[in-house]
Amino acid sequence: MEDKLVTLAILTYAKAQILKNVLENEGIETYIHNVNQIQPVVSSGVRVRIKESDLPHALKITESSAWLSEEVVGEKAPKIEKGSNKVVIPVDFSNYSLKACEFGFNFAKNIDAEVILLHVYFTPIYATSLPYGDVFNYQLSDEENVRNILQKVHSDLNALSDKVKAKVASGEFPDVKYTCVLREGIPEEEILRYSKENRPRIIIMGTRGKNQKDIDLIGSVTAEIIERSRVPVLAIPENTPFKQFSEVKRIAFITNFDQRDLIAFDSLINSLKPFHFSVSLIHLADVKDTWNEIKLGGIKEYFQKQYPQLDIYYDVVKNDDFLNSLDNYIKTNQIDIITLTSYKRNIFSRLFNPGIARKMIFHSDTPLLVIYGQP
Repeated sequence: MEDKLVTLAILTYAKAQILKNVLENEGIETYIHNVNQIQPVVSSGVRVRIKESDLPHALKITESSAWLSEEVVGEKAPKIEKGSNKVVIPVDFSNYSLKACEFGFNFAKNIDAEVILLHVYFTPIYATSLPYGDVFNYQLSDEENVRNILQKVHSDLNALSDKVKAKVASGEFPDVKYTCVLREGIPEEEILRYSKENRPRIIIMGTRGKNQKDIDLIGSVTAEIIERSRVPVLAIPENTPFKQFSEVKRIAFITNFDQRDLIAFDSLINSLKPFHFSVSLIHLADVKDTWNEIKLGGIKEYFQKQYPQLDIYYDVVKNDDFLNSLDNYIKTNQIDIITLTSYKRNIFSRLFNPGIARKMIFHSDTPLLVIYGQP
């Protein structure tokens, strides 16, 4: 396949030279075109061109604001921080936590990673600076409550660990290294903080599914994690029919024709290299528009060149009744996992606001995989 050159950016000559140095330090061949050879610095705009196959990698660099920082101007390539080889599974000792554990352990086995079972507990302590009177008695009572909460949490965590050990011993779970981590605080904040500190490969969370009660809070926690996490998040409903990613045959990837979809798609394919599946590119549209199908066909053609081993399809889903339209598409096309990127405000404004977030995550028994669309 001929690897043609594509224009990555049009910049001033000075900035183009900086970007060229950055890209070449990352192993990307870079060319500057339309330069006035007699007075190159006079040129108001030059084209930075690269090979088409290098485009996803290059976009990860150019989408980052770091590439024109003082560090880069000083001719040092920006350091791209690598994460740890861990799969984080937030647990709350429910049945759907066990479902997430089953899926997470199998996933970790396939990518040769370590599992972190993370539980966050909340203690209602009210600090005060008045060391006397009734307040002091309340503090004593609070200490006793905290001690009881900690005892219960440790007991539940030990019970979960025993269940996991039993499932590993019986062969129901694969034998992978795992660690139990306990943190105090608000669940979504602590899960995000742990993720930021340790940069895991993925966060796998369990959800109750279609029959959840309105008082369940896991939906809002999951929505918060999905919207704010900078690592991929996979939400697994309790009634998901498969137990591991190797059973996934077809993934739906929601696209809005943004160039950052290239980053998200590249991240998706690279992170799921051990698995074999086909991909359906989906665009959400309010009205039927032939131009949308033409653009989808172009994206499909580009992806097919970059990932020739993939079977790729595309379709437009009407957005007038989003949840039902998507549900029908999932059933008709036997979609196993829905994938979307978390930078899209036009999608997330519909999905992740109070009321809609829970409907989306609990709408069906189809897992939701969310990938951050920026490096």
